[in-house]
Amino acid sequence: MKKTSLLYLVTSVFTFGIVACNALLPEAKLDHDLLDGPIGELTPEQNVQFLRGDRAFNDEIFTTATGLGPIFVASSCGSCHAGDGKGHPFTTLTRFGQVDETGNKFMDHGGPQLQNRAIPGLTAETIPAGATSSRFMPPANTGLGLLGALSDAQILAKADPDDRNGDGISGVPNWITPPHFFKPQGFHEARDGKYIGRFGKKAAAIDLLHQTVNAYKQDMGITSEFDPEDPINYAVSGQAGDGVPDPEVASSTVNAVVFYLRTLKVPVQRNATDADVVTGKQVFVKSGCSGCHTPEWTTAQSDIAVLSKQTFAPYTDLLLHDMGKGLDDGYTEGTAKTAEWRTPPLWGLGLSKNSQGGSVFLLHDGRAHSVDEAIRLHGGEATKAKDAYTQLTSTDREKLLVFLDSL
Repeated sequence: MKKTSLLYLVTSVFTFGIVACNALLPEAKLDHDLLDGPIGELTPEQNVQFLRGDRAFNDEIFTTATGLGPIFVASSCGSCHAGDGKGHPFTTLTRFGQVDETGNKFMDHGGPQLQNRAIPGLTAETIPAGATSSRFMPPANTGLGLLGALSDAQILAKADPDDRNGDGISGVPNWITPPHFFKPQGFHEARDGKYIGRFGKKAAAIDLLHQTVNAYKQDMGITSEFDPEDPINYAVSGQAGDGVPDPEVASSTVNAVVFYLRTLKVPVQRNATDADVVTGKQVFVKSGCSGCHTPEWTTAQSDIAVLSKQTFAPYTDLLLHDMGKGLDDGYTEGTAKTAEWRTPPLWGLGLSKNSQGGSVFLLHDGRAHSVDEAIRLHGGEATKAKDAYTQLTSTDREKLLVFLDSL
């Protein structure tokens, strides 16, 4: 065979192989279809810290040998936040034991969170008699650093506890007793020793270190220097621990996860200039939805440069609002009433199904199976906006939903 013919044959086979492989490979997702990835330009050192946190959050799976339990809910962070997105009904957390702002009366019975699994040979928890409870769907993780970079003064400026403007909305902050390891920053404001919570369904975590330490212990039974004692099943007398020396995760790892959460990118809106999206946003505002879902904020100065003085659109006011009897589970945290919930950010809403198995499960416990259903379940302070939504023409209502799906 001539060399030219051999070369042609080899080239053809090689080209065919590439084409065939490309046909088998999944199509790469565009950046605006993904929630994970760093925000903006990080320094080389920050990128290293981000990757350390990424590995700890998404790749580390705890076992009995590494401290899992003795009672727990999940064995890894990523199992509840696939692709840094929302959780699924299978990964909901159950909180119990508090009915008003006087505090949780079941802390010595395993509160505030149910650990429904246990390592071999031990017994998982059950909700104690007399305790009210609520199920919490794990939220998406993206953009949290920008929410954490807002000042307390900015959040308080949005509060209207006495509804002085007469719009029927009276958002209030959740004042939280800080854990011993909390270190106030210059933008925090204290009232009677308490600070404003901004993370979680009830805004019960003051900052992302508070949130992360709680998740390690309450979700996975993993101790740290910040909280060095394993969770206990108080219903079983003398139940053994997990046999692994405490703390079970290094402070450097906890801090890396916190940095990772602070520097995850913001969800990118899709089709922002599409005519229906633009009109849908106008309908959203006109219907009163933006009364709680504040479209735009600008951060204060931050110790992470890429978070400083950034204007962003999370569609939340980070305040608590009474959502009516239909969403009142009889359980609460901090100073929140049982019917009060923190306004959830809407950014990334259109990508929720990607981490929820192709369907959507919305509201605090995933009871709503569509955005339309979630809106119709609003009550309390949101009744006026809900009624405005239901009275829209079908065309305007569809455009509003198209806008929300673009976020």
